[in-house]
Amino acid sequence: MSEAWFNGLQQQKAIAVIRSPHQELGLDMAKAVAAGGMQLIEITWNSTQPAQLVTKLRSQLPHCWIGAGTLLTQADLQAAVEAGAQFLFTPHTDPVLIQAAVSAGIPIVPGALTPTEIVTAWQAGASCVKVFPIQAVGGIQYLRALRGPLGQIPLIPTGGVTLGNAPELIAAGATAVGLSSDLFPPTLVKQQDWSAIAQLAKTLLYNLNPNRCP
Repeated sequence: MSEAWFNGLQQQKAIAVIRSPHQELGLDMAKAVAAGGMQLIEITWNSTQPAQLVTKLRSQLPHCWIGAGTLLTQADLQAAVEAGAQFLFTPHTDPVLIQAAVSAGIPIVPGALTPTEIVTAWQAGASCVKVFPIQAVGGIQYLRALRGPLGQIPLIPTGGVTLGNAPELIAAGATAVGLSSDLFPPTLVKQQDWSAIAQLAKTLLYNLNPNRCP
């Protein structure tokens, strides 16, 4: 696992998840959160032209970590790696995909829900484990219950994470959280109010890291 990536994850505590129907929109969304200080940006593979988007963001936001998410198959993973993705997310646990990422030397965060799935993902070589969908199974209470027996496994809850509950999830033991719709409100995206989205990102980081300078 990339130690630098994990250190960045621990410092930021948040990943911006972008699912965009247009490449230019995806670029603008990423630049907005980056302007707010976020350095971990995930492009979902069900976005439009995700590989090109990852490659362009690697060039245009060199200070950020640009990753790929919603990777379902080996072909998806390979395309993401070739595009320059610096970390990989899957919605499920597939030991074959995990091993492919490990062999490529790229951090991978597979999705899991039950304790069995989480441990399976971790033992297969996952860098962290995405607990998804967290809100559907109890949110903070479920995460807190997992931390007891699985405290050694870094968990990243996604699915229903909001600007409001993100700090509570971190307090409950999450290493980081992934946010999508709450970080990119449809109204603000439609209006292309990138300064407002940058402010949301800045506020999120401050709330997750209150002891650090804004």
